[in-house]
Amino acid sequence: MQKKTVKIKVLLSKLGLDVHNRGLITVAKMLRDAGMEVIYLGNALPDEIINIAIQENADVIGVSSLGGAHLTLGKDLIDIALQKEVKESTLFIIGGIFSIEDHQKLKDIGFDEVFTAGATSEEIVGAVYSLIKERV
Repeated sequence: MQKKTVKIKVLLSKLGLDVHNRGLITVAKMLRDAGMEVIYLGNALPDEIINIAIQENADVIGVSSLGGAHLTLGKDLIDIALQKEVKESTLFIIGGIFSIEDHQKLKDIGFDEVFTAGATSEEIVGAVYSLIKERV
């Protein structure tokens, strides 16, 4: 009997009102081409992202921020995930354009991985598979 494989389900969203979505669409294609199920939410605030992730039973929440609100909205996202008890069962990644000093701050907030512009498909896909494997 062949073992059934379960696709990794990824919810992607622009964090807040930032409308620069080209990078996130590129990431969505990378993850889809790697065999993951991708739900593209578009622009959303943290509570909406978490609520949809719960409804969709997402394994990964990936957000993109280029508008400068990555620390405040990122913290809100993680805080809501903790309140709704989904942080431990869900991988959180963030990408965008922000200062190098903010990488560690984003990790300290609770993001599992931080990507900047120019991250390759191998880096992003590899990190998702690696981090998911660590949680199993």
